[in-house]
Amino acid sequence: MENITIEDVKARLDAGEKVNLVDVREPDERAAFHIGGQHVALGRINSMDTDEIDHLKNQEVVCYCRSGQRSARACMMLESLGFTNVKNLTGGMLAWQEKYGGA
Repeated sequence: MENITIEDVKARLDAGEKVNLVDVREPDERAAFHIGGQHVALGRINSMDTDEIDHLKNQEVVCYCRSGQRSARACMMLESLGFTNVKNLTGGMLAWQEKYGGA
């Protein structure tokens, strides 16, 4: 697992690049604020319920959560399930909202 900064992801999104984002937070957290991507809560990843993102196994996948802790665990689990290029968004949505604002 690699880490990726909020600045790197924001720059790529602003440039119009397609970034495979996976939000691993709970539904209520996502409803309050998110930066896009697919929603697959950490509990589902831990249960190996990744069907909706399995097509991304050989692509870059950036996981994010509130602070970067759950997404780091999600990255490790996804690697164990055969994902080859997973990255953890360091600082998560707390850092994102502090720097760029949001809900």
